[in-house]
Amino acid sequence: MKPQDIEKRSFEIITKELGARTFPVGIAEVVKRVIHTTADFDYAENLAFSPDVIEQAKAALCNGATIVTDTNMALSGISKPSLTKLGAKALCLMADPDIAREAKERGVTRAVVSMEHAARLDGPLIFAVGNAPTALIRLHELIGKDEVKPALVIGVPVGFVNVVEAKELFIGGKTPYIIARGRKGGSNVAAAIVNALLYQLIRREGF
Repeated sequence: MKPQDIEKRSFEIITKELGARTFPVGIAEVVKRVIHTTADFDYAENLAFSPDVIEQAKAALCNGATIVTDTNMALSGISKPSLTKLGAKALCLMADPDIAREAKERGVTRAVVSMEHAARLDGPLIFAVGNAPTALIRLHELIGKDEVKPALVIGVPVGFVNVVEAKELFIGGKTPYIIARGRKGGSNVAAAIVNALLYQLIRREGF
């Protein structure tokens, strides 16, 4: 089978196995792509979306948003051709030597420092966090101080320490969010959510 045929068939299987569980347009594409990436149907229940988040995220991407990831793995998984077509961009500051040096001097994680530096970037910002709960916690603090106003926070770190608590900081808040409640997540999930948004826009714009 050709790659596009495999993907099409995979989504058909996902839709069938979801059965009676349906989702609004826009959200459905995100949920199904995350399941496609992970083969884990728990995401049909644990992904949480703030009101109108899909359209808000699309608007930011159409306005040249910068997507900030907390791992190079997530960055590598985001569709670069789609970003180029939309005039958006993605970056990860975690491997920057200055970030590493500052984090060591301050005794904090590189994820914390990378969020602080990214908050100073111009234009709409989308944060896609798939690994470091400390990134989410610091981001929430920066939002509370009005030092950054993200167009979207994708909060899907995976793990056991402070993961659940970091995610729950955003649930019900004013910042647009897509959060994977509980312990599950990962860089691949963060990239899948971004791609689901990008692909919807590509189809809508007719690229």
